Amino acid sequence: MSQPYYETMYILRPDIPEEEVETHVNKYRDLVTESGGVVLDTQMRGKRRLAYPIARHREGIYVQLNHNGDGQQVAPLERAMRLSEDVIRYLTVKQDGPMPAPRSVPNSGAGESVAAATEVVGA
Repeated sequence: MSQPYYETMYILRPDIPEEEVETHVNKYRDLVTESGGVVLDTQMRGKRRLAYPIARHREGIYVQLNHNGDGQQVAPLERAMRLSEDVIRYLTVKQDGPMPAPRSVPNSGAGESVAAATEVVGA
């Protein structure tokens, strides 16, 4: 059985400068480690259109933070995000399965499954 981990997805305001985005990413990573957690992965998902306007913003900068710990690191992390004016939404989910490997190429999983399926059919 694999170890559970936490996945925190947060959305930053779209109008903040790129260096300030990096400051926020580093701030939240440091906050997890100071609270006794271990940062497993941080992925910048980029600027995307929101499903509905949030605080008059139609776009947001998505960041995914995967971390391990006993759960005590979640409350200080979410408190800091709630108090920040630059974070417009956040959500932390406890995951039980193995952590997925970060994808460097979009849609890389689709080609692999098609190749595997053709090998089975051709056998």
